[in-house]
Amino acid sequence: MAGNSSRRGAVRKGKKGATVGSGGVRRRGLEGKGPTPKAEERPNHKKYAGAGKAAGGAARRGGPKGKAKVPGSDQVAGRNAVLEALREEVPATQLTVLVRLDADERVREIMRLAAARSLPVVEASRTDLDRITDHAVHQGVALTIPPYEYAGVDELLQIAAERFEPPLLVALDGITDPRNLGAILRSADAFGAHGVILPERRSVSMTASVWKVAAGAAGRVRVAQVTNLNRTLASLKEQGVFVLGLDADGDVTSRELELGTQPAVLVVGAEGKGLSRLARETSDQVVSIPMGGRSESLNASVAAAIALYELSGVRERRGLA
Repeated sequence: MAGNSSRRGAVRKGKKGATVGSGGVRRRGLEGKGPTPKAEERPNHKKYAGAGKAAGGAARRGGPKGKAKVPGSDQVAGRNAVLEALREEVPATQLTVLVRLDADERVREIMRLAAARSLPVVEASRTDLDRITDHAVHQGVALTIPPYEYAGVDELLQIAAERFEPPLLVALDGITDPRNLGAILRSADAFGAHGVILPERRSVSMTASVWKVAAGAAGRVRVAQVTNLNRTLASLKEQGVFVLGLDADGDVTSRELELGTQPAVLVVGAEGKGLSRLARETSDQVVSIPMGGRSESLNASVAAAIALYELSGVRERRGLA
């Protein structure tokens, strides 16, 4: 009878006696199943396009899938970092808090700011929070931020024009540590730089770790990402911006910056390697920081802070800042 799953297959007589067939089950098992679906279409694959939606629903239920996060998103973890991000109105899509979290003054302020922005608040287990924050010290709170929207270099120049100030930019040449970028953003904010330029390759990018170290400065200082840093520096020179390379073996010291009052981009090389050859050749001046101690070099972010301080001092004395 059609549809009867208990139907027996045909009886076949052979030398060993009568045998019962499979009813076509084995034959159907040998049939092809068509082309393999793309990774984004397979639910159990890490690239599955629906992972973000599934993760959101599971997190709200407190289920085991709450450990996943939306592809392309990042997490700001820690009470101080999350609070600073909310205060600076960093773009965010969700606040995740630990189940039965002990609320102190910072947590209450975080919840108030999240409510004011109508951010979804999701509870998660400690295991899930550890996993979505890559085991960072989250203190029971994490803020989901979308991928960073980089500015264009022209936008950075426009910021300076709107302030009626000669442009002061910072370009990073081969720096890969997010802590250095975060610290440089804080210095750029403190000493009046109009933006930071990063190359796309072999360079740090704007991640949650950077937001945490920057402590709010990442929301105030715009960052541009370029395909080719040296080509960008050459383009800036054509627009009247002087390129100042920062290196231990410099032509002038940071206390002799005659070009400090001019439109300038300060190029900071990686600690140890210093400026790349092309960046050095492109520089109008190579600037060093005078040191009387035994240390041969400084951390990239420290060197950038000192140079920006010297530049801001020159501009302030000339009434340009």
